[in-house]
Amino acid sequence: MRNNFADTLYECGKENPRVAIVVADISPAGSMEKFRKEFPERFLNVGVAEQSMIGICAGMALKGLQPFAYTIATFALYRPFEFVRDDLGYQNLPVTVVGIGGGVVYSTLGGTHHCQEDIAIAGAIPNMSIIAPCDPLEARAATIYCAQQQKGPIYLRLGKAGEPVLTDKAVDPWQFGKIRYLQQGRDVCILSYGIIMKKAVELAAWLEQNGKSVSIVSVHTMKPLDRFGIEAALKSHRQVVVIEEHAPQGGLAAQTKQIAWDAKATCDLKTFSLQDEFIHNYGSHDDLLAAHGLDVAKISQQLGL
Repeated sequence: MRNNFADTLYECGKENPRVAIVVADISPAGSMEKFRKEFPERFLNVGVAEQSMIGICAGMALKGLQPFAYTIATFALYRPFEFVRDDLGYQNLPVTVVGIGGGVVYSTLGGTHHCQEDIAIAGAIPNMSIIAPCDPLEARAATIYCAQQQKGPIYLRLGKAGEPVLTDKAVDPWQFGKIRYLQQGRDVCILSYGIIMKKAVELAAWLEQNGKSVSIVSVHTMKPLDRFGIEAALKSHRQVVVIEEHAPQGGLAAQTKQIAWDAKATCDLKTFSLQDEFIHNYGSHDDLLAAHGLDVAKISQQLGL
């Protein structure tokens, strides 16, 4: 996903001389190397100075550029939060804050690198949109959108590397602000976003082996949330399952419950998210997800199937 973002941004930079990127100590900018070499006047590495990264991007936007701020998710959003809020949100500038490794992707690096609350934090900022692609193809579509839009700031939550392609046979095209059916079923609907979507796909396969007809929905735009699309999914399936790699508060689980209440939905709604705690567990990404209860065996057990 990270490499697909970098390649797509490079293509956008070739077509649009206003596209620029500011990175914070991603040395030597890794996947961004091609952009740096070909467009050095539109590439800046500020080092460990994330507040400066956001402030510089704001200045670029005010001068008519289309800037991206790019670093590890916790440092892209948490460390310079006041600058994100005041420089980007308050002024409603078309800057994309790219957070690499949302959720607990940086598993072995510990709590300082675990981005468990980012959707809630970014979502609370007025004017801020949020996009969380589930695979490299959605990352490409989201990057193209971010490189062209002029509506305001966007938090783009990406994985790190090695994510499988999940949307090549999707029922719906990618469209900002709209949920997207990857497959359509009748009995169970799984709502998810980001790279944990692969767990949703695994769960769908398990449910289908047990005789269920399953819909898989990518809620790639977390703000503005497609409330009408989610309401329709709640009303057209007997059971709805939300799987997200985010804290229980302020994410898709909490918002889906609110929509279900407001819509008086009668489906069986089950939600699965990260726990409301820092889990001190050393291991792989899958190990961390399992420690939070986010693996297919544990989820299927709680579904009672």
